[in-house]
Amino acid sequence: MPITVVRSPADIPSTALKDFGPVLQPLGEPVSRSGREVLQEGDGALEVGLWECTPGRWRRRVMEPEFRHFVASRCVFELDGGEPVAIAAGDSVSFPANSQRTGIAEETLRRNRVSPGAAAADRGASPGPCRRDPRP
Repeated sequence: MPITVVRSPADIPSTALKDFGPVLQPLGEPVSRSGREVLQEGDGALEVGLWECTPGRWRRRVMEPEFRHFVASRCVFELDGGEPVAIAAGDSVSFPANSQRTGIAEETLRRNRVSPGAAAADRGASPGPCRRDPRP
């Protein structure tokens, strides 16, 4: 299997990403639009991708655990039952399965994403312990 190298995800033009259209659960105006590029590894045990979102607010439920590394911009996530967490380019975040949140992006946001693929989810895979940055 070949190795895929992306030298600088922040420099990939938005036009190179698959347009996913408006977010599914927007909260007011402007309505965020998203685009992404997904690479499926091996037998589907791991999904790796690049995701971008224009400014706005939205609701999201993460069904599978995800690891994200933010490569451009900043945002705030308001986890249900938790305090708002500010995220900036260079930060990494781990979201547990079945977590719900509100996302707030004031400028176009870009991040890398790693999560179990369909094959791993079928096997009941779960991540190890994760830590959340306590910064406000």
